[in-house]
Amino acid sequence: MNPQDILRYVDSLHREKNIDKEIVFSAIEAALQTAGKRQYGEDSDILVGLDRKTGQIRAFLCGEPLGDDQIGRIGAQTAKQVIIQKVKEAERDALMLEYRDLIGQIVTGVVGRSDGGVATVQLGNVEAILPRSEQIPGETLHPNERVRAVVYEVRASGNRVRVVLSRTRPQFVQRLFEQEIPELSEDVISIESISREPGYRSKVAVSSVDSQVDPIAVCVGFRGGRIKAVREELAGEHIDVVRFSADPQVLIPNALQPAAVEQVLLCDLIGRAIVLVQEDQLSLAIGRRGQNVRLASKLCGWDIEIMTSAELEEKMEVAIAGFSSIPGVTEDLAQALVEQGYLSFDDLSVIEPDVLMEMSGLASGQVDEIVESAEAKARDADEAAAEERRDRKDRDRRSSISQSDLAVGGGGLDSMALSASAAVDSAVPEEKERLGGGSGAVDKVD
Repeated sequence: MNPQDILRYVDSLHREKNIDKEIVFSAIEAALQTAGKRQYGEDSDILVGLDRKTGQIRAFLCGEPLGDDQIGRIGAQTAKQVIIQKVKEAERDALMLEYRDLIGQIVTGVVGRSDGGVATVQLGNVEAILPRSEQIPGETLHPNERVRAVVYEVRASGNRVRVVLSRTRPQFVQRLFEQEIPELSEDVISIESISREPGYRSKVAVSSVDSQVDPIAVCVGFRGGRIKAVREELAGEHIDVVRFSADPQVLIPNALQPAAVEQVLLCDLIGRAIVLVQEDQLSLAIGRRGQNVRLASKLCGWDIEIMTSAELEEKMEVAIAGFSSIPGVTEDLAQALVEQGYLSFDDLSVIEPDVLMEMSGLASGQVDEIVESAEAKARDADEAAAEERRDRKDRDRRSSISQSDLAVGGGGLDSMALSASAAVDSAVPEEKERLGGGSGAVDKVD
């Protein structure tokens, strides 16, 4: 191998593939050493070195230097194959490092093809994939269309790098905000939390280091221009920008907007927040199919339960009565448990034994019995609820069948009456008399 050819090869790979020169030199040395062992025996003590400045190869067999003619006998084809393999691995590792640094960052590529909903995206030096599960519901990606997404996952796949993109992750919303709102990169305002249901709705909690800067107004922009640009990239997804607060009593009502909240009761021991609202705000606070409260819970990190004051009082009464039915639980203890936010047997079944011992003053064995009883009652309640759901489905099914019968031929009852009349008319005389109720009105047959 010509030393100058080696140096040109190393320099070319470094510039074109962005592979460190030392990695290529090491790969060539390893390849030549492997080829040398095949030439002189696998057990041979052969060492191969490559001068980084001149490209000159130096080889030693059992400590003795090999001449140029001996080095030349080392299998060139074998060395070439090993070098190619090592270089491919080095190229893969370089790409792995490059794209792992981009995880969570936004990239732009061109859509290639789409097979079974999985789109390939050309990012330049690598072909990434955008799975159907990571695409915004309802959107359609077309070949040669430019698309933005965040790098979600990077892993090795043989000698190739597999880069997985996502347009459904909350980070995608954050990166879009950062591209549209310079105040975020300037640290004037910051995004504290994001919750998202892709294609439908996102909630973004923002704060400001300057009390004179309104973070919500900054994110929305003049006439909504900034938020509109983000929504267009998200296929029209609705975005709620709310003011962040470290105080859950403030943050939770903000997160539940546009619903008006009366009171927030925090149950720290189980991470639950009971939010009281007026009857006319109940559906608004919960949202369509529970979306508003679900996103608010994710945004705040609390398990939010929406109810009216009357519903809370009813639940508390039921919980006190239920807990009092457990052996060892007094009414005072049941009241204390309810005040801490435990409102069901499920809640009580997961209580920390130390907490219950501290609240009740009971021994460890008694506490274990209470928890076991709560678990049993929770299972019974789940089974009863499942049975009720099955009964409801059966009733709904029977109701739908009845409605279907009524709709046939302008009225299923009329059809049934006509069928019965036809059956009587076609019966033999004796049967006609019996079906007629023995009235004697049926004519005798001659």
